[in-house]
Parts: sequence; C-alpha cells; structure tokens
Amino acid sequence: MIWPQAIPALLSGGAVGFSLGLIGGGGSILAVPLLLYVVGVTDAHVAIGTSALAVALNAFINLLSHWRAGTVRWSCALVFGSAGALGAAAGSSIGKLVAGENLLFLFAFVMIAAGIAMLRPRATRGEAQIQITPTIAMRLVLLGVGAGALAGFFGIGGGFLVVPGIMLGSGLTILCAIGSSLFAVGVFGLTTAINYALSGLVDWAIALEFIVGGALGGVLGMKAAIRLSSKKRVLNYIFASLVFVAAAYMLLRTGTHLFAA
Repeated sequence: MIWPQAIPALLSGGAVGFSLGLIGGGGSILAVPLLLYVVGVTDAHVAIGTSALAVALNAFINLLSHWRAGTVRWSCALVFGSAGALGAAAGSSIGKLVAGENLLFLFAFVMIAAGIAMLRPRATRGEAQIQITPTIAMRLVLLGVGAGALAGFFGIGGGFLVVPGIMLGSGLTILCAIGSSLFAVGVFGLTTAINYALSGLVDWAIALEFIVGGALGGVLGMKAAIRLSSKKRVLNYIFASLVFVAAAYMLLRTGTHLFAA
C-alpha cells in the first residue's frame, strides 16, 4: 500500500468511529464513500469488502460493551444473526457480480434510506426480557435473512435495518435491540468480508488502519456524547445531512458515468 493512503485511512476510520461513539450508529454507512473518495481506493468492490471487515470488527468490539451492560438478548441475537448470515452470504455473492458503478449508484439510495431512518423518532416501547416462541423465531429468521441479504449485497453493517428488524420480530425495547443488533451487524459484515476476501477484494492494510482509527475515534466520540447528550437530536440532523450530501455526490459521480456510457 502507498504510504500517503495510511493517514487518510486512519482519519477516515476515526471519523466513522467518532460518529458511532457520538450518536450510536449510522457512521458505517459512510465507510465506503470515505474509502473511495478520501482514502483513494479505486475499485468499488475492494472498498465494499474492506469496509465490511472494518464494520464487523468495530461491531464486535462495541458488542462487548453492551454485553457487560446487560443489553444483549442472546437468544434473539443468535437467531437473527445466524439466519442473516445465510442472507449475507447470498447477497454478497450477488453483489460481487454487479458492476462497481451500478453497485455504488444503488448504494447511494441506501445511504439516503439510512439518513431518513436516523431522522425518524424511535419507539421506546417493548419488553426488556422475552421468551422466544416458534412464531417469534420464525419472524426473526425471515427478517434476519432479508436484512442480511441487503447488508451483504451492499457491504454495510445494516444497523438501521437490523435494529427495527429485531424490534419487529421479537418485541424487545430499542435499547436491547441495539445491543443485540451488534452481534448481527458483526456477523453480516464478517460473512461479507470473508466472501469478498476469497475473491481477493479486501485491502488488509487499509482495513487495519481503518479499524485502528475507528477504535480511537470511538473513544473520543463516546466522551463527546456524554458532554453533548442534551443535543443528540441536533447531532442526528447534522449527521443525516452529511449522509445526504455524500449520497448526492455518489449519485452525481456514478450517474454521470452510467448515463454517459
């Protein structure tokens, strides 16, 4: 890897980690555009495979914190994540077959959906403890496969899909759904990364630098979140706006190439 890429990779990873620590989600959706337009990765599929690995490891790191805090409901997390791994394997296999420009064009619309999801108020109702019944298990399996397929296809963690999916399938509170979702996000990202790595579509050096930057940025983001807790709604609006701007830029870049072809 060319040395000048190291600093942008660290800083980009730091930006993603900071946003995750600050507002508790959404930052991973910016990993692919940062890798492409800041770090300088030239292959869209390599950017997706590399970001999937970074997202997976960051999710597992954050999972430990939620596990210690008692907000992970393993029965739901295991059912949803295991079923979703199958979807992620299929989705990532299909994604590798799609031309890079086409994949990025569609990815921009996923970013817009993620931004909108961040702006919607989250329901606080639900149960902190549940017993999985066959009906709940079936709902979690179906929703997990669907979320995993989309996450694998686009190479994203899919937290904005997983959290409402777990809440809808199980009836958990949002806090427990967020804690439980991190297992699924990690599994989806790892499945996608392995699939891409088998095709040589992961830049391991950039992934390592991105992960290190993300860990450092996450610590700073958590400290900032404590100080700015009263302004979290405003922060969500600001971050969603950044996502929309990045999505518009991607649509402009990829759309110009697609329609000119």
